[in-house]
Amino acid sequence: MQVKTVTTTPIEGQKPGTSGLRARTRVFMQPGYLENFVQSIFDAVGPIAGKALVLGGDGRFFNARAIQTILKMAAANGAARMVVGRDGLLSTPAASAVIRHLKTDGGLILSASHNPGGEDGDFGLKYNIPAGGPAPESITGAIHARTREITEYRILEAPDINLSAEGETRLGETVVEVIDPVAIYADLMRRLFDFDKIRGLFASGFRMRFDAMHAVTGPYATAILEGELGAPGGTVLNAVPLPDFAGGHPDPNPVYAAALMCEMFAADAPDFGAASDGDGDRNMIVGRGVYVTPSDSLAVLAANIHLAPGYAGGIAGVARSMPTSRAADRVAAHLGVPAFETPTGWKFFGTLLDAGKATICGEESAGTGSNHVREKDGLWAVLLWLNILAVTGKSVAEILGDHWARHGRDYYSRHDYEGLDKAAAEGLIEALRARLGSLPGTEVEGLTVTAADDFAYTDPVDGSTATGQGVRVIFGETARAVFRLSGTGTEGATLRVYLERFEPDPERHGEDPQRALAQVIRAADRLAGIRERLGRDAPDVRT
Repeated sequence: MQVKTVTTTPIEGQKPGTSGLRARTRVFMQPGYLENFVQSIFDAVGPIAGKALVLGGDGRFFNARAIQTILKMAAANGAARMVVGRDGLLSTPAASAVIRHLKTDGGLILSASHNPGGEDGDFGLKYNIPAGGPAPESITGAIHARTREITEYRILEAPDINLSAEGETRLGETVVEVIDPVAIYADLMRRLFDFDKIRGLFASGFRMRFDAMHAVTGPYATAILEGELGAPGGTVLNAVPLPDFAGGHPDPNPVYAAALMCEMFAADAPDFGAASDGDGDRNMIVGRGVYVTPSDSLAVLAANIHLAPGYAGGIAGVARSMPTSRAADRVAAHLGVPAFETPTGWKFFGTLLDAGKATICGEESAGTGSNHVREKDGLWAVLLWLNILAVTGKSVAEILGDHWARHGRDYYSRHDYEGLDKAAAEGLIEALRARLGSLPGTEVEGLTVTAADDFAYTDPVDGSTATGQGVRVIFGETARAVFRLSGTGTEGATLRVYLERFEPDPERHGEDPQRALAQVIRAADRLAGIRERLGRDAPDVRT
């Protein structure tokens, strides 16, 4: 085995976004593309000589090949130990759990999250810090800077490692340990939740469907829900991870999990439905005949988290991304704990969790998690819902109704306009920004703007700042519209419009959300000029 130093030149566009570097799979497969970015990570966070790293991904196309390359590069750069999930699989929350449990020096996670897979789909790679969470902007900035000046990378000339057999082997001087990808994560879940209560729930005849979307959560859900908690065989659907997610879009929402939605709204629907995404960090929750928005799910979980043994002492605070509805803020106020509003991107929750200021966090894009790891965690949210259902004996609809009666209902929806011309989408946002100072006092579709800004954030722990995080238009205490360009796509641009209206009257909590939000939807369209600027009459996805 010999270390080979390969001369290279910088490749444009290797700037990490909110969750690492994402690009089309074929782009990542180009000679030098993966190698340049990996060496830039090692250079920016290193030296990695003598260090231990965790490595794994969601099993999408190119995952196995990329892992072999990364292992050989880590060995060439002197890593002491590499811990890899069997067959190269590790869900994103499980990778965080492994990093924290083994106290490694961080890890590399291969995924493009909820983006489509396959050779013609998307691929991604990110570095997570020793705390288990995504690298902060100071580190991603250093990685990007290194990609712009890199001149060489190092790789070991060696045969591939057998990733299907658990145990230790050597790659040069580096120890490579292949582990069960589920074991450490499952043990953590046992410590957080009342598995006996949940077993009793399933033993009582409770019926559930979990759509793993042919993504990485399948093995985790099967092992825990069916293997340990006694859910009947077949509870987990689409459980086998596939490189192209069976041609599907592994984004757990009513559009892409349509089959699950149909089953949950049928006459003989199961009691509970859930889905997870490509790398296992997102979740969708559905009751019999009722869809739970991610914003409502965060609020309900925050209000009831004390019912799980691992959180019996209560919570220190609640954190949400800025576009997420203000429902969680109302719970925090009721509990007398702080509520934090951060930019989109799980990395912004890390300092709050590490400092003990927040216990539970969430994003409207189907991400929920707590201080047990430093990533959002789809299966964790599902297990917490099951724990709550088991303890209360209530249905999802009853829990939602009780919650709204106590805290009021924040009607909420996200409208996604996908595949847009990038210049047109950016022009829409810039035009809104240019009008921010003149918007307060303006009446639009019967709503009066009371405040408007481009969201900026100062971290209360480390003082770091983030600007330009999305345009907020506030209509008093009752309604809000937020406009933001997505940072997770790989082609064109996606405009996300977040729409919210608070309704305190329980007699009006049964409206269809799109109908309840109609006035806010019209106002948002008028303010931004969506039809005129983008030529779109309707969003591609409503969630």
